Order: sequence, then structure tokens, then C-alpha cells
Amino acid sequence: MNLYLMRHAIAAEPDETIEDSQRPLTKKGRKKLEKIARNLGKLQISFDLILTSPYLRARETADVVAETLDLKRKQVVENENLTPLGFADKLVDEINAREPVENLLLVGHEPFLSQLIGMLVAGDASIGIEMKKAGLCKLSIEKLGYERCATLEWLLTPAQLTAC
Repeated sequence: MNLYLMRHAIAAEPDETIEDSQRPLTKKGRKKLEKIARNLGKLQISFDLILTSPYLRARETADVVAETLDLKRKQVVENENLTPLGFADKLVDEINAREPVENLLLVGHEPFLSQLIGMLVAGDASIGIEMKKAGLCKLSIEKLGYERCATLEWLLTPAQLTAC
């Protein structure tokens, strides 16, 4: 399986007037994300399924990617274990319980995604990995487990993804 991990794009700054889970993408964040998604298409990167945090900024990120790459609505599924307070081990169990797919995209938040990458690549969630907003990581996995089971293929920043 190719497991892709994407951090949500640039979102509105936190403030007391809006709940954290309801912060939307900014215009700048959406515009940059749309270019990234178009470039993914040019690079012939697509996904069979997108699992996303239900937080608005992550869901909007997943929807932009799905729409740009012509995925069907049913190919974007919310998962509570992709929220900042989610449980990575439960997420892995839920992925394994699903129908297998070749190319899976997870859309979520920091530091959750970096910790998940660290665990899957090195067996250590505390490894220093940084996911930029709208950054994308590709892992190759033969058998997914909440342990060292993946090879890091690449980790790209938004600047790299917009440059193609």
C-alpha cells in the first residue's frame, strides 16, 4: 500500500470567537492547495480513498484534493482518530479493518501526523519530523501495523509541490 499523509492547508488563526474544530481554510491556503492538487494530477498521483479529520480545515483540504483529482464523494471519509486528539493505534486498526486500497491519503493535523510517520517508519513517534501546512508524505507499506512497518519514499513541502 502507498500511504500518503497530508497536513491541512493554511487555516484561519485560532481565536476565542470560533471553536478550533470549525476554523476554515483561508483564501490563501485554499488557492495554494488548489495548485498543489492540480500538480498532484500532473504527477499522476491519485488516491483510492481519503480518510480525513472531521475538523473543518482538514475536511476542506480533503474535499479540494478530491474534487481536483475527480474522486467521488464516497471516497472521502471522516475519521475521528485523525483529529488532534485521535489515537494513532486505533486509526491503524480501522484502516486494517477496511477494504484494502492501493493508494490511501490521510488528511490531518500536527503533531499527530509527524508522530504517526515516526512510528510507522522508525517505531518511534518522537522522531523529529515536521509536516508543513499542505505538505505531503508518501510511505510504502506491505503490512500496516502500529509499529515500524513503512519505508519513507518522500516528504514534500508545499513550496516543492507548487513548483512543478
